[in-house]
Amino acid sequence: MMLQVVASPLTRFLNFVIKQGSTVVLDIDTSELKRVPRKGPLIIATNHINFIEVPVVYTHLQPRPITGLVKVETWNNPLMGLLFDLWGGIPVRRGEADISAAKRCLQALKEGKIVAIAPEGTRSGDGRLRRGHAGIAFLALKSQAPILPLAFYGAEQYWDDLRSLNKIPFRIRVGQLFTVEVPSQPITQKIRDQIADEIMIQIAALLPPSYRGYYAQRVSEPPQYLKPVVS
Repeated sequence: MMLQVVASPLTRFLNFVIKQGSTVVLDIDTSELKRVPRKGPLIIATNHINFIEVPVVYTHLQPRPITGLVKVETWNNPLMGLLFDLWGGIPVRRGEADISAAKRCLQALKEGKIVAIAPEGTRSGDGRLRRGHAGIAFLALKSQAPILPLAFYGAEQYWDDLRSLNKIPFRIRVGQLFTVEVPSQPITQKIRDQIADEIMIQIAALLPPSYRGYYAQRVSEPPQYLKPVVS
C-alpha cells in the first residue's frame, strides 16, 4: 500500500524558503533531478561532502515523499532536530547495526517513498570518495527496491566562495537506475561488501576523476550484482 504524504504548512513554508534561498546562494543546475522516478519505492545512493546536499535535494524533489538516514547526533541540536523531524529523517546510530533504523527504511520503501542513503556514512569534506559501507546492500536485497546513484560536487570550498561573495558551484549528476540481483547462494558479508562497492563505483563514475578517491582505479570494473533497469 502506498500512502499519500501531505506535508504540514510549516514544512511546505520551510521547503519553499530553502529552495528559493538555494538559488540565490548556489550556482546550481537541478535539471538532472528530472530523471528521478516520480513514483514507487526508490533508494537514492549518494556521496556526502557537506551539509549543503540534503536541503537542496530534499526541497528540489518535492512533492515526492522522501526520507533518509541522519546521524542520531543531529538531534543534539534542537533546531536541526526540529528540521529533520519535519522532514521525516530517520535517526541512525553509526558504527553499529541499527536494526530500528533499517526497519524504518524498509517501511518507508514499502510505502512507496524515496530513501536517501550515503553509503560512506559520514561527510568527506574534501569531496573524495571513501569506501562505502554494506548497509545499503542489506536494504536493497531486503526491499528489492531499485537504486539510483546520484553524485554532488563543486561546493567543497563553500566558505571561501561566500567570503568572496561568489555563488557556490553545486553540480548534481544522476546515473542509471538499477536493481541488485544475487544468484541462488548464501549472501555473505563479502557479497554485501561487493554490492556496496559496486554501488559506490556507479557514484564514482558520475564524478570528475579528482573526486573518485577510494574508487579512482575501479570505475571501469563491470558490476557482478547490479542489473540496469530497462524502461
